[in-house]
Amino acid sequence: MTVQFGVHIGPQNATLAELRQLWTWLDRAGMDWISVWDHLYEAPPAGGTQPHFEAVATLGAIAADTERARLGCLVFCALYRNVGLLAKSAVTIDHLSGGRFELGIGSGWHEQEARAFGLPFPAQRERHEVLDSSVRALRSLFSGQRATMTGPGVSLADASCLPGPAGRLPIWIGGTGRRKTLRLAGAAADGWNAPYVGAGTFRELNGVLDDWCSAAGRSPSDIERSVNLMYNLGSDDPATAAASLEKQWGDLAEVVRQGSLIGRPGDVMDQVAPYVEAGAQLVNVVIRPPWDQELLDAYVTEVVPAMRREWATT
Repeated sequence: MTVQFGVHIGPQNATLAELRQLWTWLDRAGMDWISVWDHLYEAPPAGGTQPHFEAVATLGAIAADTERARLGCLVFCALYRNVGLLAKSAVTIDHLSGGRFELGIGSGWHEQEARAFGLPFPAQRERHEVLDSSVRALRSLFSGQRATMTGPGVSLADASCLPGPAGRLPIWIGGTGRRKTLRLAGAAADGWNAPYVGAGTFRELNGVLDDWCSAAGRSPSDIERSVNLMYNLGSDDPATAAASLEKQWGDLAEVVRQGSLIGRPGDVMDQVAPYVEAGAQLVNVVIRPPWDQELLDAYVTEVVPAMRREWATT
């Protein structure tokens, strides 16, 4: 089997110079994927008290600074961005990167930042309707044909998107909703991303996605499967790393703990293996600055090559 390894970066609590040094190094070190998230405030939420950079501009810098890794956003919030503007932004990043960009989109969760900036944040059902319309609109705009459509959060009137993507720009859908999100992914996505879930849950969700693919007349192999795992490694006792997670996330710690890497770099392979066995084709560690460069170096230059060797022979 082929398993790829990536890094998902929270562009917060670091200078742009530090972030640029990080993703340039990750690209040169051979990581397969580099992505950021789409937030206006920090995550976990802290009332806009921590410095945080915007996703589209950040991705433009990543595209210019890197040469080989696939680039993505996991994920843009459908409610935050006019779909035409998002399509144009994605195509621009795609051309800057030489066709390496892959657009992730979801229904959003960070109500605190939405309220602060006057952005709409209706109930989950309505947010999903906007996501559904946005995915259909993006597919239409990326097709090279003029698009006319109306739907929740979307209004296109003979709209064109020129130039088009550098190649076929993949669309990823992020989320774990079994009834709506995975159904949409099964019908329309090139990739699916599940954040911070346990390996058993990932396996179950993967099976649900397979069923939705079949219902839509697609092969399950049409959709790449990925998981984001919180990078919470340390050089001390694993209990210390677990305590750090609790301190950072507070009441949300239990939500993300099941999808976190906790321990020393040498403990990682045993924690990642169940996800690979459950069908993960891309495994991303999530970096929330500040990070320990020595520990990250050990993961990137020692642990990842070992995992590649392990699963290349399986």
